[in-house]
Amino acid sequence: MSLHQLYKPSLALLTDLYQLTMAYGYWKLGRHERESVFHLHVRKHPFDGGYMLAAGLSNAIDYLKQLKFDAEDIAYLTTLEGHDRTKLFDNGFLDWLGRMEFACDVDAVPEGTVVFANEPLVRVRGPLLQAQLVETALLTILNYETLIASKASRVCYAAGGEPVLEFGLRRAQGVDGGITASRAAFIGGCEATSNVLAGRLYGIPVRGTHAHSWVMSYENEAESLQAYADVMPNNCVLLVDTYDTLRGVRLAAEVGQRLKKQGHKLLGVRLDSGDLAYLSIEARQILDEAGLHDAAVLGTNDLDENVIASLKQQGAKINVWAVGTRLVTAQDQPALGGVYKLSAIRSRDGTWRYPLKASETLAKASFPGILQVRRYWRDSTMLADMIYHEPDGVPAHPQIEDPKDPTRHRNIDPATRHEDLLVPVFRGGTCVYDLPALPAIQERAQQQLSSLHPTIRRLLNPHEYPAGLERSLAERRAKLLMAVRPN
Repeated sequence: MSLHQLYKPSLALLTDLYQLTMAYGYWKLGRHERESVFHLHVRKHPFDGGYMLAAGLSNAIDYLKQLKFDAEDIAYLTTLEGHDRTKLFDNGFLDWLGRMEFACDVDAVPEGTVVFANEPLVRVRGPLLQAQLVETALLTILNYETLIASKASRVCYAAGGEPVLEFGLRRAQGVDGGITASRAAFIGGCEATSNVLAGRLYGIPVRGTHAHSWVMSYENEAESLQAYADVMPNNCVLLVDTYDTLRGVRLAAEVGQRLKKQGHKLLGVRLDSGDLAYLSIEARQILDEAGLHDAAVLGTNDLDENVIASLKQQGAKINVWAVGTRLVTAQDQPALGGVYKLSAIRSRDGTWRYPLKASETLAKASFPGILQVRRYWRDSTMLADMIYHEPDGVPAHPQIEDPKDPTRHRNIDPATRHEDLLVPVFRGGTCVYDLPALPAIQERAQQQLSSLHPTIRRLLNPHEYPAGLERSLAERRAKLLMAVRPN
């Protein structure tokens, strides 16, 4: 299922106005065909974590494949006016825009890849106007999905291998937020979702119980739980905290014993309030005493990786975690700081110029060049990542420099096994990438995460993975910074 099956055929106007005003300027000044290179990267890991999990490429590919301004888009743009009430765009530009066909080369990191700050996730090379025009859509797609996939991977890490379900649709940031979050959370390791539309669109397994309103619709709790079991004997998880949680667990255990005699089983009980550590311990004991050892204790109620880690430290007996609001909204950091920067442009004489945004702080200075990321491996463990200028290749004796601290270097043995992370996705506007199925993307994510040293995955004060600039690229960046900054 694609973006264009969810929305109208054209998503060309999924952009900020300044992208179109710049496009108009490039066109009007005859600069629109100038070859250029842009990179999308994230400056800082979210959640004070040690890594990110790349996601969103599938939707980005679909957007780029369908990038076309249709008649309705052009008609709308003709209505835009400047402050003097004259048309914002010439008819000639709008005619050109209506005929435009995407012609860029795009390279990207496959979804489910572990990535680090400052590494390009996407590289777009082609006509300046087109490469500029896709900035906003690429950022909105990849920023959010990478954020949620990264959050989900942290939640699953805290759960220690126990199943995590994504239950966030009702608290998500709108319809698209809910659907996109379900997909990204699955990539990050969630086993299933409560979102039935996401289940249909993406093939994600769906799970669910019942709400308090089911219990409240009956005159007594025992009758309500038995009625639900009668209706759903093959999918029976009972919510037990509508009135008194432990009494509800005992009633659920009685239902479970009756189901067992009928050849069915109680899948579990759900705890949605109160002291989840204490209540889960007591609930486990009640279920075990009733002979329901395989009935799960499912925990909900504003969970995230930190709450789960705390509950497990307290000895909670929850063995299925349903995580909603704090996952799909990334509540502790609801936006990812991805940026999209021009890093190379052809001069009139055909040579490359490597522009750089200097900024007032080194952390915001951009990276000049046509960039690639090389990952080095020690056996099955990620060793280090190096961002390098692709046309120059990698020197015989690679050295990585920390972009935040030029005094920190790491030498790499030239014989070290390696791979380049950015792979061809579009060539001349044609998609050349075979998109894997969603379960394969999830499997890649799990393999990548298992290849990280455990100290990099820890939730608090993670160890810093060596990811930096190839030495000559770092030197070029430093020289350009000195050149553009005032004395």
